[in-house]
Amino acid sequence: MPELPEVEALAHHLREHAVGAAVTRIDVTSPTVLKTVQPPVHALHEQVVTGATRHGKFLALHTDGPALVIHLARAGWLRWSDSLAPAPPRPGKGPIALRVHLSGGTGFDLTEAGTQKRLAVYVVADAAGVAASPGILRLGPDALELTREQLGELLRGRSERLKTVLTDQTLIAGIGNAYSDEILHAAALSPYAIAGRLPDDALNRLHEALQRVLREAIARCVGQDAARLKAEKRAGLAVHARAGLPCPVCGDTVREVSFADRSFQYCPTCQTGGKPLADRRLSRLLR
Repeated sequence: MPELPEVEALAHHLREHAVGAAVTRIDVTSPTVLKTVQPPVHALHEQVVTGATRHGKFLALHTDGPALVIHLARAGWLRWSDSLAPAPPRPGKGPIALRVHLSGGTGFDLTEAGTQKRLAVYVVADAAGVAASPGILRLGPDALELTREQLGELLRGRSERLKTVLTDQTLIAGIGNAYSDEILHAAALSPYAIAGRLPDDALNRLHEALQRVLREAIARCVGQDAARLKAEKRAGLAVHARAGLPCPVCGDTVREVSFADRSFQYCPTCQTGGKPLADRRLSRLLR
């Protein structure tokens, strides 16, 4: 799933490559991707791209008229092309959900892998409509903008586990499954720690790790070709998606807890005092 650093890098890529070009055509090939009716998608035709912004894990392409708001969801991606094929992609064939043609022959595809089609695209009337668009309106404060004091207030009294709070977009915008694992590992905190019970020193570590992990990931990603961002993300991970491998900090084996449709990874020595967390899926199998 693209998270804050990757979406920031995609916005940077669009600012570098799309600004100043006109939208010549938009091909919608998936019947589920477009979530708005008005303005119509063709209202973007002939509009000049003026910028690209990130809002949590949402990406917005601005023109001198309407804007295109994109949420890549769990399996979506933006695939840029310096020489985009002029023929429209065939509906229902392949991973392409929407194609944006720009003047000069450039443009990009929005693709989605898998069978769960959650990629979402909204057309809004103007820049003001971006902040009021579905999804963005309900976001909590952006993770990069959180001060230590704001984070403490946000967690005060909360009974959820830290892993749950960090990935709740209505509380903190931009952090998903991968970077929450990385932040908790860097802060030496258990994913199962109760958010509202952290002592001051743990809050300090959490805020420092949150800012450092995300900013270092942005520094690695921004300026990379869009096609390289996924590999760049994987290369920078310490525990996420590394179950069974040694922790790069202490050498202990990275463990995994699995749920119905996802999992998280952590280091017992660094985060839980050496105690493995219960994996409910495995526990059920052992009954």
